[in-house]
Amino acid sequence: MPEKPTSKRRSGCPVSVSLEIFGDRWSLLIIRDLMVRGFRTFKEFEQSGEGIATNILADRLQKLEAAGILIAEAEQEDARRINYRLTEKGIDLAPVLLDLLIWGARHERTGLACAAVEAMAKNRDALLREVRRRWRERDPRPLQVKGRWVWL
Repeated sequence: MPEKPTSKRRSGCPVSVSLEIFGDRWSLLIIRDLMVRGFRTFKEFEQSGEGIATNILADRLQKLEAAGILIAEAEQEDARRINYRLTEKGIDLAPVLLDLLIWGARHERTGLACAAVEAMAKNRDALLREVRRRWRERDPRPLQVKGRWVWL
């Protein structure tokens, strides 16, 4: 495991350290959009429907890249365009996001049907394998179950 300087950390608690890296809603939503919706560009994140301001989006993309959660790559057809991609460190957050989805849908009013949530919980391992397969194969299509996005 890589050693991180502790002088800038509030504490050595792994939860605290993790939250310092990706513990704001915008970072987690960007990670969700990369992982599940297949978003790759600044414009796609900006138009995701979450209402993120461009300055905040630029800041979070920069911070996530600096933390090794994602990388910025020049597009093959047009090197002036940047595409973002999760790193292995970033895709390792898939179980965290799935658990947040399940928890939120079980305990709060959301747009996700209870039956869908329970199906995801029951098929958790298969769903996580599919997320990782899509990442490995660089499959940019949104993750869907029966024609609908897994995460809304």
